[in-house]
Amino acid sequence: MSDAEQPSESETHDHHEHHDHEGPGYATPQAAIEEAERERTAYVMGLHVGQDVDAPDFLAVVDVDPDSDTYSEIINRVKMPNKGDELHHFGWNACSSSCHMDGLERRHLVIPGQRSSRIHIVDTKERRDPELTKVIEPETVYDHDLSAPHTVHCIPDGEILISMLGDADGDLPGGFLELNDDFEVQGRWDPPGEIEMNYDYWYQPRQNVMLSTEWAAPKTYYPGFDLEDVEDGKYGQHLNFWDWEAGTVEQTIDLGEDGLIPLEARFLHTPESTHGYVGAALSSNIIHFHESNGEYHAEPVIEFDDREHEGWDMPVPALVTDILISMDDRYLFGSNWLHGEVWMYDISDPSNPRKADSISIGGYFGDIQQVQGRDIVAGPQMLQLSLDGERLYWTTSLFSSWDNQFFPEEAETGSVMLKADVDPRTGTMSLDRDFLVDFGDLPEGPARAHEIRWPDGDCTSDVWQ
Repeated sequence: MSDAEQPSESETHDHHEHHDHEGPGYATPQAAIEEAERERTAYVMGLHVGQDVDAPDFLAVVDVDPDSDTYSEIINRVKMPNKGDELHHFGWNACSSSCHMDGLERRHLVIPGQRSSRIHIVDTKERRDPELTKVIEPETVYDHDLSAPHTVHCIPDGEILISMLGDADGDLPGGFLELNDDFEVQGRWDPPGEIEMNYDYWYQPRQNVMLSTEWAAPKTYYPGFDLEDVEDGKYGQHLNFWDWEAGTVEQTIDLGEDGLIPLEARFLHTPESTHGYVGAALSSNIIHFHESNGEYHAEPVIEFDDREHEGWDMPVPALVTDILISMDDRYLFGSNWLHGEVWMYDISDPSNPRKADSISIGGYFGDIQQVQGRDIVAGPQMLQLSLDGERLYWTTSLFSSWDNQFFPEEAETGSVMLKADVDPRTGTMSLDRDFLVDFGDLPEGPARAHEIRWPDGDCTSDVWQ
């Protein structure tokens, strides 16, 4: 399956200096904006875990071509061979970080099961008719004392790195699993014991740094959310900065109560930058981090207030569950899942974000509760932005047991995928009321919809070396 030729170190250096590329992706973030065609196909995680539906999870192929007769419809599905995987986050085998790899293609999706620890490889050579080609069974993962795969990133030289949230028993510590370009498990990437908790990660190879965040042990979050687990210190609040080449943690920042459950991590796309953001879900704020004088610093720069709700005996946190940065590094987008808000901040000055716009939809407080007559139950969750920054898409499922706890209706109705038109020049968004993908209307029964990816790369997976 390997189709890449390994360049020498000197060749790699020369290619980067001259912004030449022969492999997948784009030479620079600006090239991605200028050279990419409009997205016409979306790959979306679809799952039945936690519902009264006897069917396996699937990869949904969604038509997002406005000139197509099947626009905003699920036109194909790749069903997984087993039930109960809880497909969650997924990624490409290759991205712009390996653009020097002659012959390597951004063609295979690596799709882990959060609960099963099973890893699926899907070939997207036929973009609208992808094919499952390989399954790595859980026992192979457990052999490395890891479980619960989460974030998948392609890394330079054609290999793939997956953050793992637990050990083989679903306890702590987590770590990282490495696959080669033939999708064979190479082993553990990190020396055991570097971290306790794990969740998302992002690397910036030109700065020789990687950042990883923290959720909890799988055995803690699998059953659902319990506030006592937070009080008992079972949820994360640290940022871990790694030496990328050595694979060792060089600095850990304890965010305290300002950073409870730090989830998605995003560096700016500019490969020389050390600035980035983390969304702290339970604290409901955005942490800005950057390097200065040889060490990283982090502080909250956006905070969302809790709100009173008659159905709750405590103020409802916004619960920031996803963030992303536009490819031009000008805007930060995010989702407040419980409050029902998708928002947009101008980050031209990374330390001082300025609110640009927001849409209030779904969740406990959203102003818009229906689109095309369809009830919108949960708030915005996983986000994806077009490479030109003009179309923002989102789904509404977070995690099956948490969905059932906070928005139980979604198990009966299924999720939706929605879209807003974005004007980067004025910093405004408007809901596209003509776009709705209904995951509640499938032959086997309603399904949940989670992460979104484009065949030509996107704002939450492309990294530049």
